[in-house]
Amino acid sequence: MLEELTIRNYALVEGFSIAFQKGFSVLTGETGAGKSIIVGSLSFLLGAKAGAEVIRTGAEEAQVSAVVSVSAKNQDALAWLAERDIAPEEGRLIVRRTLRVSGRGSMYIQHIPVTRRDLTEFMSLLFDLHGQHSHESLLKKEAHRKYLDRFAGLEAEAQEFNRRYLALEDKKKNLGDSLTSAKERNARLELLQYAVEEIAGAAPKRGETEALETEAQRLGDFEKLSAQVNAAGSALFDHEPSALSLVRKVRAFLEGAAVIDGTLGTLAKRAENLYYEIEDTAEEFRAYRDDLKYDPQRLETVEERLAALYRLKKKYGPDEDAVLRYKAEAEAEIEALSGTEENREKLKAEINACEKELALKARDLTAKRTAAAGLLSTRITGLLPHLGMPPARFAVAVIPQKGHTPWGAEDVEFLISANAGEPLKELSRVASGGELSRVMLAVKTVLSDADALETLIFDEIDAGIGGEVAVTVGKYLAEIGKLKQIFCVTHLASIAVRADNHIKAEKRSEAGRTITGISAVQGDDRRREIARMLSGDAGAAALAHADALLTKYAGL
Repeated sequence: MLEELTIRNYALVEGFSIAFQKGFSVLTGETGAGKSIIVGSLSFLLGAKAGAEVIRTGAEEAQVSAVVSVSAKNQDALAWLAERDIAPEEGRLIVRRTLRVSGRGSMYIQHIPVTRRDLTEFMSLLFDLHGQHSHESLLKKEAHRKYLDRFAGLEAEAQEFNRRYLALEDKKKNLGDSLTSAKERNARLELLQYAVEEIAGAAPKRGETEALETEAQRLGDFEKLSAQVNAAGSALFDHEPSALSLVRKVRAFLEGAAVIDGTLGTLAKRAENLYYEIEDTAEEFRAYRDDLKYDPQRLETVEERLAALYRLKKKYGPDEDAVLRYKAEAEAEIEALSGTEENREKLKAEINACEKELALKARDLTAKRTAAAGLLSTRITGLLPHLGMPPARFAVAVIPQKGHTPWGAEDVEFLISANAGEPLKELSRVASGGELSRVMLAVKTVLSDADALETLIFDEIDAGIGGEVAVTVGKYLAEIGKLKQIFCVTHLASIAVRADNHIKAEKRSEAGRTITGISAVQGDDRRREIARMLSGDAGAAALAHADALLTKYAGL
């Protein structure tokens, strides 16, 4: 429900806020007073496209915001918000949209930025605006199926059918993916088995290449390595004076000196540690030198092993880990492919069972929709003469489809013949804006209990009607207003007097500029507005007529 609307610098509107009430509200005013601007700003807030031309001259940006409440019965809207972690506060939300002269804009729901698509999607769950095609749900075929299912109480069954349909499609896709030819499958198996055998035969170990490359370098440069090792051995312990013998002497000298001068004790200790370190180094190095032998056969073995590992890594991965991972994945795929035929037969059986269940569900839905379509057609057609369309015929067509659609075995489409002798055709090809509004009024009258939408906005609903038809249209709007919030732009006093709330649009000049504003009118102000709508002025006769209508229809 729309609780409050604030408009800033939109078209001729400089700025105002107005609160809205439950029930049936009308917006009236002289031609050119700005009623279309108010409807346009609502359309803007519902997500309609808009350019910088809607910004008031001299302003940097236009802004339209609203406080809206979401009923606990509107599960679609609440689910939409929950999916995006947007939480109403005491059932209320602030929705805001701005547009700057640069053409860029921003949209927020409860201070959370959203896209225009998101805004349109969410607001369509709360509001239905009729009179401008961008918001007429009657022109959307998908909405026709939803309307019929709500009327028939089939929404839960339709959702269940859709769930089963999507599950079946997933199974069919999985089957299609598995239906490779036996030749392709065998070729893949042969390739995988060869890879597994090759890797298993080579038996690579993690880090093996690095260790072998180090050994190969040592054996390949043995002469240079041997010369360096022997030279180091000579300097370290073989020839005198050697590093080991020199450090031994330094240690002995410093220990003797420390006896005389205690301050040298620390240096003597360090010399002792150095001696032991060099001694340990010499022992390890002597063992290394003694084991160092040139083995041309080992070099050949190492090079052959490295070549084998390089071949594996070129085929299956950059290192031993990747090669072993490829082997594990190949073994898993071999197992899966080996069981493909068995799995495929099992999947075929599941698909066959699902198709049978879906066919039963589809037949049941079709039967219920067909019966409900006839009843809905009759009820809506019966209302149209009272709404100024006496020759019109309305039909809900249940059109069989080849195979199943995501929502059943048929499409649903609303058709109309607006004139006697004319065949039924699509609403968009036949009905004018005013006729569409009246058709929607008839639909909403019939569906008022089942429809979760909370606010209906009607523009141009009184186009081409008057007299008793206008009285009846007002009656129907008032009836729906007991269940919904109705907002209607009208020029007819016979509709306006039925309203629970009366809002007036008017222009005024300030500092040489034209400004549009709206305000709620009550009491004598409402009498005068009704009188103006009746005769163009607020003379005695018009006021008397206004009083009569208000007494008769509004109980005033």
